[in-house]
Amino acid sequence: MHHFHYSGSDLHCESVDLAAVAKLYGTPTYVYSAATMEDNFRRLQRGLAGLDAQLCYAMKANSNIAILRHFANLGAGFDLVSGGEIRRVLAAGADVKSSVFAGVGKTEDEIALALKNEIFAFHVESEPELARINHVAGKLGVKAPIAIRVNPDVDAHTHAKITTGKSDNKFGIPLKHAAAAYEAAAKYPNLAIKGVQMHIGSQLTSVTPFVEAVEKVAPFAAELKAKYGITYFSIGGGMGIIYKDSLASGQQAWWDAQPADKRPLTPETYGAALVPLLKPLGLKILLEHGRFMVGNSGVLLSRVEHLKRGAGKNFLIVDAAMNDLVRPAMYESYHEIVPLRRDSSRRALTADVVGPICESGDCFAKDRPLQEVGEGELIAFMSAGAYGYAMASRYNTRGMAAEVLVKGSSFELINARESFEQIIAGEKVPAFLK
Repeated sequence: MHHFHYSGSDLHCESVDLAAVAKLYGTPTYVYSAATMEDNFRRLQRGLAGLDAQLCYAMKANSNIAILRHFANLGAGFDLVSGGEIRRVLAAGADVKSSVFAGVGKTEDEIALALKNEIFAFHVESEPELARINHVAGKLGVKAPIAIRVNPDVDAHTHAKITTGKSDNKFGIPLKHAAAAYEAAAKYPNLAIKGVQMHIGSQLTSVTPFVEAVEKVAPFAAELKAKYGITYFSIGGGMGIIYKDSLASGQQAWWDAQPADKRPLTPETYGAALVPLLKPLGLKILLEHGRFMVGNSGVLLSRVEHLKRGAGKNFLIVDAAMNDLVRPAMYESYHEIVPLRRDSSRRALTADVVGPICESGDCFAKDRPLQEVGEGELIAFMSAGAYGYAMASRYNTRGMAAEVLVKGSSFELINARESFEQIIAGEKVPAFLK
């Protein structure tokens, strides 16, 4: 569920007319719904009722400091993958004492930063990393809390670029080698074994891979509890969102119309399947969801530049581009595209929706059925709250888009559009070229 809907003919985020946002801040602009984020967080909490659960928002999905503060206020910790992300949490006025630090290539400086800020635990991806964390902790005179990431070799049935739990992925230690890795960890004087972790991938739309992975790793977690006294089991994140029919899916009537066996994965279904498997362990359960928390909470507003009619092909050229939202170019992903003003009297249009960048890959959709829209009119790319702005670039010397947060009838700029002067601020012509 989300809080984007048409009020009359005009697309709204909560109680805010999105055309008013575009008029004030221009396009391309990301707009996020605070209420949708809170609803997603609360539903996941309720779905895990009966567990001692800590939700750690996987902030790589969207790391704007206003959004981090919003989740911190709700009680979230964070799933961190860089020193920069640690600094973002601190800049948001939060702390990392309920957060975990993941990633395959943590540097010594990043490890030290996490330890100085009292990280809850490191999620360790390899045995060489154990030695590095031990070394840094020793120099600081502390014990580093760690959990080893176990790779359960479960096929998440998702896009090849976002699967993480198979034996041929770079993440974690194979389950069959994990006991030896824990024995090695126990010998380091500056490590404190606190838990075990897994994460099998992103955009999972069935609960079955989650169940398979937990069933594989839970017996090992029980062994670790008996042998090392671990206190938590992190089951990662990865719950998917709706991209097709994403606008309709925000309405209760749409959900009610879906056959019971065809309904999308929900926090309720997820919790009902996993709580019975996890509760007998008597461990704290950590979860690191990102896309589910913010994906459907955001849209990207864009303005139509031209409708180019070709021989057998129409091109709707818009001012957003692959540098603003790279997912369609990078993952061949689908985003619903809707007009900000809906008009049933308009003719239907089938077109490729493309940006202005000098790349054939700068294409958001091919042969997409749309309401006919013309120059200067506004559209929205739905389900753009996750991996939109976070993966954006300055390709073609295009400044980063603006970001706006909505709460009820209020909205505020949380990241100003980048100017040309800001783009080149760190560049210079060296003296030997003058």
